[in-house]
Amino acid sequence: MIINGGINFVNGGVSLQPDRPPPPPPSSFLWNWGSNYYGTLGNGTTTSTNSPVQNITSATWASVSSGGQFATGIKTDGTLWAWGFNDNGELGDNNVIRKSSPVQTVAGGTSWSKVSGAQNHVAAIKTDGTLWTWGYNPYGQLGDNTLIHRSSPVQTIAGGTTWRTVSAGGTAGGNCAAIKTDGTLWTWGYNNFGVLGDGTEIYRSSPGQTAASGTNWAQVSSGGYHMMAIKTDGTLWTWGKNDQGQLGTNDRTHRSQPVQTVTGGTNWSQVDGSIGGFGFTVAIKTDGTLWTWGSAYYGTLGDNTNLSNPKSSPIQTVAGGTNWANVSVGFTNTACIKTDGTLWTWGQNYSQLGDGTSIFRSSPVQTTVGGTNWSQVSVGNGTTQAIRIA
Repeated sequence: MIINGGINFVNGGVSLQPDRPPPPPPSSFLWNWGSNYYGTLGNGTTTSTNSPVQNITSATWASVSSGGQFATGIKTDGTLWAWGFNDNGELGDNNVIRKSSPVQTVAGGTSWSKVSGAQNHVAAIKTDGTLWTWGYNPYGQLGDNTLIHRSSPVQTIAGGTTWRTVSAGGTAGGNCAAIKTDGTLWTWGYNNFGVLGDGTEIYRSSPGQTAASGTNWAQVSSGGYHMMAIKTDGTLWTWGKNDQGQLGTNDRTHRSQPVQTVTGGTNWSQVDGSIGGFGFTVAIKTDGTLWTWGSAYYGTLGDNTNLSNPKSSPIQTVAGGTNWANVSVGFTNTACIKTDGTLWTWGQNYSQLGDGTSIFRSSPVQTTVGGTNWSQVSVGNGTTQAIRIA
């Protein structure tokens, strides 16, 4: 049977058939767990939980990003929402009132495509390629050439409609890194330890290119005090603070310019780094293997060690395997999704691992919800947000 424009061809005969509407998109529910003192879980309460709970909002989430004590998310209709801590205008709703349920930014619209939350500020890109920032701004992390905090979205002074991806990071000192459609990499904000990668430690309130320059940057992640990026050739580069070996260079020397990890290679596909002071890095290769390095203080490396066993070069987690697909690193814990849709967490655990306990884990464990339909996860400061396909 061949259906073509409402005509049904059956055994040489022809009969008119009504056009069939496309199937509805799958429902994508938002789940949250961990600390909820500021309403960070967005479920209308301030009650913390050590097991995943489904958010009260609609089943139409496309992506989510956890900040310090707040979170942001984009729905499938392109609208942008935020909830939780808002003392610096992090929610972008033109006030500093905390919200325990998702609210839209004052910018509104249905054209948001990417969002990234840091400790106290946010960066987001619209479908037209424009870049917007808001929140805390003492180091110029909003990129608008001022040090003024913003409770509603503003564009960086770089302007333009060619921004492709962005990562907001930093703890007490915030920064941003973004890649344009031409493959150039730009950074701004806090710059202690050379975290902006421009060869200096000068704070920048407007975007500038890293010392590495080039037009082949593919992915970037801004951590608390270090940054990581992958080029289109699959090479992995790091820079910034390195007191725990989080740059993966087999030493503890800070770098103010991008350098490659000691493992080298051209098969890195995804990387993320801690947004807190306990510096560590987690990355996935194209073969699906998962690698970690840096501080192991709370079991953050997932290698069954902790406290006094930092690693300054990449190692595999004890879970091993070749089916890791999506990783997110918070302050002191990590969450990762496998290709089979299962969700795994490890590290510090007052409630943020979602395994129903407060036991720190130095090797990956599954959340209490289990399942094989997790599609995206984002870890913040003591909280985790994840999207699950119904």
